[in-house]
Amino acid sequence: MAQQNTRLGIWLMVLTTFIFSVQDGLSRHLSEATNVYMVTMVRYWFFALFVLTLAARHKGGLRAAAKSGQPLLQAFRGVLLVLEICVMVSAFVYLGLVESHAVFACYPLLIAALSGPVLGEKVGWRRWSAIGIGFLGILIILQPSGGVFSPLAAIPLLAALMFALYGLLTRRVARTDSAATSFFWTGTVGVATATLIGMWFWEPMSASDWAMMAALCVTGATGHFTLIKCYEVAEASAVQPFAYLQLVFASALGMLAFGETLRPNVALGAAIITCAGIFTLIRARKAAQG
Repeated sequence: MAQQNTRLGIWLMVLTTFIFSVQDGLSRHLSEATNVYMVTMVRYWFFALFVLTLAARHKGGLRAAAKSGQPLLQAFRGVLLVLEICVMVSAFVYLGLVESHAVFACYPLLIAALSGPVLGEKVGWRRWSAIGIGFLGILIILQPSGGVFSPLAAIPLLAALMFALYGLLTRRVARTDSAATSFFWTGTVGVATATLIGMWFWEPMSASDWAMMAALCVTGATGHFTLIKCYEVAEASAVQPFAYLQLVFASALGMLAFGETLRPNVALGAAIITCAGIFTLIRARKAAQG
């Protein structure tokens, strides 16, 4: 067991969010150059190799990593994450990084709202109030008077809902399975699902785009590695609020690399969502300690 070091954990989370933001930028470019499904497939090929390598080095090897008390739920998680990635990257293409991440930032609020029916957890009035305020932030972002408001705005919102469900199911399978087992099923079921979808959408790519694809694969594996190390040295509840920095990094990348703009209503709404989300994380931590 690694020695607990919250400060190091925070810095690792900051690094992880930066890496994942770069990954999002690469995903947007490659999906515009080719298509979402092919990019997701190739990305999962490399990710599955990374997962299998880690599992093989784990105590008991691949057999131990594959042993699950809830195989159907684990398989559903793996499929759900692939579909969520396809939906979110589609949002990058249609809406851009800034507005997609501004809406997607509501996923911790969705986790809090759904933790009752999915996990049987009690959500107090303070967290319900924060959830309501957070969704007010979403309405500010999606303002009908010339804002993001359009059918396209439903894309990142759907991705947030799918990712929230994925997170809740991950917590549910953790009652019987280790993190290594969940990671193994995420990679193996995910690569099978991504390949079954993506093989029908194969397109030729230029040499420069293949170089970017290689960079996408490396950032994906590196981001997961730093995230694993982060949770090894610090409690998840202590570092999770810093995951919101991905909104900042991705928005900056969207403006600098893709010429996107940050409209005042999007900035205000994202700030409200972030504050509400951090509050729900703090209340959840206090509830767990109490």
